[in-house]
Amino acid sequence: MKSNVELYFSMAPPPPPQPHGRPGANQQVPEGPPPMTFFVTTILIFGIFYFLLIRPQQKQKKEQEKLIASLETGDRVITSGGILGVVTNVKEKTVVIRVAENVKIEVLKSALTTVTKTVKEEPKETKETKESKDAKGKAG
Repeated sequence: MKSNVELYFSMAPPPPPQPHGRPGANQQVPEGPPPMTFFVTTILIFGIFYFLLIRPQQKQKKEQEKLIASLETGDRVITSGGILGVVTNVKEKTVVIRVAENVKIEVLKSALTTVTKTVKEEPKETKETKESKDAKGKAG
């Protein structure tokens, strides 16, 4: 009587027929890319992402921090919401900007996107100073 193991192996399908000649001589082993190709490609992709995405973003962040640190009264600014104004007061985390005559708003420093230029405010001429200038001009 045969054991269970012998019965199992005797029921296995026969091996596939071998090609002419030596057994296994014409069989081709499927070859894939070399194993290092995957690692080199992955490192190359990460390098491209670093130089095209991460590094420029870090530079922009440093410029933004430098811009915020150099804020002074009189600087013309643009906020991330598109509001244009002139800095009237610089606080620790916020900035007060003048948007229009007698209209001031307080915004976070992080909301400032651009400092366009420093505005040198000239003293407003009153009616009297205009008249005195005109009188001097006519007298001379």
